[in-house]
Amino acid sequence: MPNPLPLRVAPSILAADFSRLGEAVRGIETATDILHVDVMDGHFVPNISIGPPVVASVRRQTKLFLDCHLMISEPAKYLPAFQEAGADGCTVHVEVGGTADLIAQMRSLGLAPGLAVSPDTPFDDVAPFLSDIDLVLFMTVHPGFGGQSFMEEVLPKVERARALHDSGSHGAQIQVDGGIDVATAPRAAAAGAHLFVAGTAVFGQPDPAAAVHRIREAAEAAA
Repeated sequence: MPNPLPLRVAPSILAADFSRLGEAVRGIETATDILHVDVMDGHFVPNISIGPPVVASVRRQTKLFLDCHLMISEPAKYLPAFQEAGADGCTVHVEVGGTADLIAQMRSLGLAPGLAVSPDTPFDDVAPFLSDIDLVLFMTVHPGFGGQSFMEEVLPKVERARALHDSGSHGAQIQVDGGIDVATAPRAAAAGAHLFVAGTAVFGQPDPAAAVHRIREAAEAAA
């Protein structure tokens, strides 16, 4: 399948050493232009992670595009705070509802709008919004739970989104997140993904920047 957009890896800082977060971020700057920030509220998903103060701290350390994945129940309340903290784009879950209003709010704030789709959510729930967003994120694990295996059964949704992208129906980049490494990124790339979120497969390696290159090269070989 032709892949006209460059394939990119978005390292997830959730897997970084938070006691050395600035150093971790600077260590992958030569390997990518985008950084993934997982935000969990303990309500939409059962875990709690980070919020705008950490985003602001990361913003002071880097000029990388900050791609904030908001796994939260009431994103409308917090989008302005993430924008003020320095987020470049925010991705909200289609399952939250009020999707059209959230997209409009993100646009008004100057945020690149994205929509995330959990594994059990039908493709038809996100399809009507694809032409209005910059990024669609297909979760290849259930959000909020660590240590899960890559869910191959999500890839038909990636394929459908990519077919619509290539037909000119939308221009959203297609992102996958969950269990992404050198073995799974090629499968997602073959299905049509453009962006690959990787946490432990990057920051859990001795040389995170080299790990980014390996994942991207593996994806490119399969695209």
